[in-house]
Amino acid sequence: MRTRLLQSAAITGIAAALSAGAAQADELTLCWAAWDPANALVELSKDFEAQSGHKMSFEFVPWPNFADRMLNELNSGGKLCDLLIGDSQWIGGGAENGHYVKLNDFFDKEGISMDDFAPATVYAYSTWPKGTPNYYALPAMGDANGWFYRKDWFERDDIKAAFKEETGRDLAEPKTQLELLEIAQFFQGREIDGETRYGAAIFTERGSEGITMGVTGALYPWGFKYENTPGSYDMEGAVNSPEAVEALEFYKTFYETATPPGYSDSYMEQGLDAFKSGQVAMAMNWFAFFPGLYADPNTGGENIDFFVNPPQNQAGSTLGGQGISVVAYSDKQDAALEYIKWFAQPAIQATWWELGGYSAHNSVLQDPGFIDSAPFAGDFLEAMNDVQDFWQEPAYAELLLSMQKRVHDFVVADQGTAKEALDKLIEDWTEVFEDEGKL
Repeated sequence: MRTRLLQSAAITGIAAALSAGAAQADELTLCWAAWDPANALVELSKDFEAQSGHKMSFEFVPWPNFADRMLNELNSGGKLCDLLIGDSQWIGGGAENGHYVKLNDFFDKEGISMDDFAPATVYAYSTWPKGTPNYYALPAMGDANGWFYRKDWFERDDIKAAFKEETGRDLAEPKTQLELLEIAQFFQGREIDGETRYGAAIFTERGSEGITMGVTGALYPWGFKYENTPGSYDMEGAVNSPEAVEALEFYKTFYETATPPGYSDSYMEQGLDAFKSGQVAMAMNWFAFFPGLYADPNTGGENIDFFVNPPQNQAGSTLGGQGISVVAYSDKQDAALEYIKWFAQPAIQATWWELGGYSAHNSVLQDPGFIDSAPFAGDFLEAMNDVQDFWQEPAYAELLLSMQKRVHDFVVADQGTAKEALDKLIEDWTEVFEDEGKL
């Protein structure tokens, strides 16, 4: 796949076109979160530097601080970032508050078509209002919350026999959320190779977005909706539906009966550590981490496998990932747009996938060799077909803080009932939308 695309890129003379288009050499700063894909983007961007003459600098912020740092930068009109790979939930605020450059005219001029990218990523990462042909970002990093597990443990005869005896079925990748819990509970407290192991690492973190991203992994498969009618902000009976209540109770049960002890404030890094150290049989986390997990010398390779977030009443995965935007306060917008043009090329997108980024370009995703290009590639495609995202409203941060509090209070702090937590969440969100003039 890569060879064919690179040959195509060479034929079109991209290097010459980019060099000719660069009126002067600028130093661009690209802002993103500090994680493995960011390191891959640094490597990828060396090609842009060579072709354009511009120099790339990077501002990578650890995930727990990323939203606060970048949203404060945008809200203050700061000039730190020329390009920003911002979370999908920021697109509404980025558009309505004038933080992001609208890209429609640029796309038309350069022949960049959003039809060339996976529809779910265009909808989630690029458009505002949602689903309209108004683009404020190019899909940059497809992502969803998925699962991985100790394949070596699942294939052991003694463990398979014990599971069969306890449950009456064969140990295999779960096909439902309830099967997922059953497997996690089976491993909880089990001794394997002389050490006590636990069921699964899930998201419970309170400070940023962790528990919301974890809880929605249960809510969406049960049938949770934010509104009865999209765009209506009519939340009563949707946010607190019987299915939503059942899903939230399920997540609390999972936390209480199938996670490592003391696992009350954990997110991405803690989950990765729990798995790599051999504490847990399974873990949820973003597909972005899967290349690194597969490469791990101890728990990767033949010892690991991956699966999509299981359905319950329906399929559903929590959306991650981001689009790349030109910051409206940048003094180097022309050079930043050159970067967008370069990044959108099929050849660059193919290399992006090879280096550990998740391309959203159809030329990569629909290539016949894509599914076999990584052990998690097929799962990624399946997950992206059924993703759902949190509110993308300009008041996203306030909405998120409310959900973090309400679900953490119930799941981890053991306060009240699931129905009460969701009822209070509706009250919180209603107040926010009233302040925004949307109710």
